Amino acid sequence: MRPPLANWYGLAFVPRRAQLAREDQRALAVLAEIGRALARAGETRSALERALDLLEEALGIVRGAVFLLHEDSGALQVDAALAISEEGLGARYRPGEGIIGRVLQSGRPVVVPASAREPLLLNRAFQRRKAGAPEVSVLCVPIAFDRQPAGVLVVDVPFREGRDFQFEMQFLGVVAAMMAQALRAQRAIEDERSKLVAENKNLRSELEERYDLSNIVGTSGPMRQVYEQIAQVAQTNTTVLIRGESGTGKELIAHAIHYNSPRAQKPFVKVSCAALPDTLIESELFGYEKGAFTGAQARKRGRFELAHGGTLFLDEVGELNLATQVKLLRVLQEGEFERLGGTETIKADVRLITATNRDLEAAMAEKQFREDLYYRLNVFSIFVPPLRDRRPDIMLLADHFLIKYARRHNKRIKRIATPAIDMLVSYHWPGNVRELENTLERAVLTCDGQVIHGHDLPPTLQTAEASGTAVQSSLSDAIEQYEKDLILDALKSARGNRAKAARLLGTTERIIGYKIRKYGIEVARFRGAPPSAAARRRTGTS
Repeated sequence: MRPPLANWYGLAFVPRRAQLAREDQRALAVLAEIGRALARAGETRSALERALDLLEEALGIVRGAVFLLHEDSGALQVDAALAISEEGLGARYRPGEGIIGRVLQSGRPVVVPASAREPLLLNRAFQRRKAGAPEVSVLCVPIAFDRQPAGVLVVDVPFREGRDFQFEMQFLGVVAAMMAQALRAQRAIEDERSKLVAENKNLRSELEERYDLSNIVGTSGPMRQVYEQIAQVAQTNTTVLIRGESGTGKELIAHAIHYNSPRAQKPFVKVSCAALPDTLIESELFGYEKGAFTGAQARKRGRFELAHGGTLFLDEVGELNLATQVKLLRVLQEGEFERLGGTETIKADVRLITATNRDLEAAMAEKQFREDLYYRLNVFSIFVPPLRDRRPDIMLLADHFLIKYARRHNKRIKRIATPAIDMLVSYHWPGNVRELENTLERAVLTCDGQVIHGHDLPPTLQTAEASGTAVQSSLSDAIEQYEKDLILDALKSARGNRAKAARLLGTTERIIGYKIRKYGIEVARFRGAPPSAAARRRTGTS
């Protein structure tokens, strides 16, 4: 065993200046080794114990311990120890209690030259000398960060009469500061991890709530059939193929299946097969090994690995190239695959949900989609109807998107005017629900009042092709149409009451009556009309 650093000054055969240089080098080497030990993230206890081992080698300590202040108990407890008895490991010190507690409270180091002569040294982790045992000196150094006490570093060194502890205390002070930095970093990591865990839990809870079946808008017959199919397949591990036009909400259905399944707490990984080029899709799905191709500088896990235990959603699966289809077929058949450029076989515990807007049967006939893969994917098929086949849902969806985007853009829009409703219902919606959502967001942005009118809707809803109206109209016709829209809107608000409608428009009941006859408006259809879905939600009625 090397002599302690403090004893190296007494070597007579070494010149003092050379000895000092060697002492400094050795001290720096020990501090560097302690720094490396404390820098290992996630191993705080073992790093502190390694630091104590190095102190034993450098200073010749007999015993050592790192006491940290625990917020739950409010006391100092042993977190790392060297040569401490089993009984001593359970020692607790309150701030201000004994030598160790006072060092924590005051933030100042303390030296006890002879342990047997110090009554404040409580016989817990560090006991006073017993009869026949060699005397020791106790050195205590505070550990603090952000000017707050965090713990105490305590060591025993052999007693020597008249010993000067300046070097040892300076050395321990540096070590304690290094420990404080390591503890600060570790606590920052733990705090960040706790925040991430809590955030992940909250996000998962929000996703489960968002994609609950009750939150999917639509009560039409075709949608009720979709709900039944989701309920039938969600609790199984069956492969699902979701079919339908672009914009019908296929991804929403995939989310609903996952978050209502036993795999809801596991990952939901989605891949858009149409968004990735043929040269990248295989490496994205199955990953690759380092050096598999130019630019592969490290191993990368594929989406199948990331989705292990959960669900993998392949959107636009009909766009996969034939080479990738072969490998996907093997995963479905064998439940295993290899990374690109690798030989290790990886098991895949993944539930597969796919979606497409292509005619896969026609693609098979043209040899663009493998027949065996088609039958593997088409175990349980769900067809999402286009919006034109579920017209009763149009206004439910419109009200839903109105509330959503009015809240998002801080607008106080309460409803949609009757002429605008007629335009929404009569439109053929080639873009389906996605187009309707975009239309309502645009209307919310352009609306400068509390009611969305026909002129707030996009021009596509007002063209001859979309609505069957004339392409051109005179100024007087446009003014009359706008006037008619205002009267219809007022009559709807007044439930057919002409006098009230006149007050809303700031005119007389006689003029309103004249305009009603002029435009051929049927007032009776507004009398006793039930409030809209949006109005019911605002008032809390059902």
